[in-house]
Amino acid sequence: QVQLVESGGGLVQAGGSLRLPCAASGRSISSYGMGWFRRAPGKEREFVAAISWNTVSTYYADSVKGRFTISRDNAKNTVYLQMNSLKPEDTAVYYCAVQGSAYSGSYYFPANYAYWGQGTQVTVSS
Repeated sequence: QVQLVESGGGLVQAGGSLRLPCAASGRSISSYGMGWFRRAPGKEREFVAAISWNTVSTYYADSVKGRFTISRDNAKNTVYLQMNSLKPEDTAVYYCAVQGSAYSGSYYFPANYAYWGQGTQVTVSS
């Protein structure tokens, strides 16, 4: 079992920045891909960003490319989402997730992740 806890959410003005850490416990996540998803009010959960176990590869939704950066510190069992130039449409609950094996498939699909955090609310005011 892996427990994931997101933090760092809050209220920020458009153009501002936030950094979301996601700390894992229960077992090491260093061998698995990790991702961030979000769910805005009235919308489906959507992919935001993902990172391979060795940090070599990162993936982003077109809507956040160039503004968000995903990173991880395997020694701290933590993944981060740095969000810059925030827009009101970034308002959502943000969730981190970890894949359950080295062959979990595409990072873009929620079904390919085994464990999820409870989420942290990000609200961007205009």
